[in-house]
Formats: sequence, C-alpha cells, structure tokens
Amino acid sequence: MVAVTEMSKDELFAWVVDLLAEMFELDKSSLTLDSNLYADLDIDSIDAVDLAVKLKQLTGRGLAPEVFKTIRTVGDVVDALSGMTVE
Repeated sequence: MVAVTEMSKDELFAWVVDLLAEMFELDKSSLTLDSNLYADLDIDSIDAVDLAVKLKQLTGRGLAPEVFKTIRTVGDVVDALSGMTVE
C-alpha cells in the first residue's frame, strides 16, 4: 500500500503524474496541477472510475462519492488524496 497520508503535496503530485502516465499513456511533462482530466487529458467517465479503483487498490482507501464527483483536475486528485485520513 502507498502511504499517501505521509506524503507531501509535491510527492503526491509526482505519484499521481506517474500513475496517470502509466494508466492512460500520457506524457508526464505535459501534466500540471491545472490539467483537466476530461478536457485536457481525454479521460472519460469509465477511465475516471478505473482511476478511482486503482487509487483504492494502491492506497487501501476509497474516495468518498461526494469527493469523487468534484474531481476535475490533477490538482483535485492530489487534494483528495492529501485529505485522506488514517483509519
């Protein structure tokens, strides 16, 4: 499991960029905190669900549905992960 609660936002960003690049064959250098998952990265709703499932597998924690619905950018993913608390 990845201990996201122990990572800084910069570390989380780098980890999320690596994950997105691996899952969706994206160029890491083009990804920023402001990159919109849907408009800029062509991630569709099925891909977003795949990302949520992968995040749960890697972290051992799922994103709350109300948080998942608000995610639009790479920065939103980082913020959601940094907001996870140890259970």
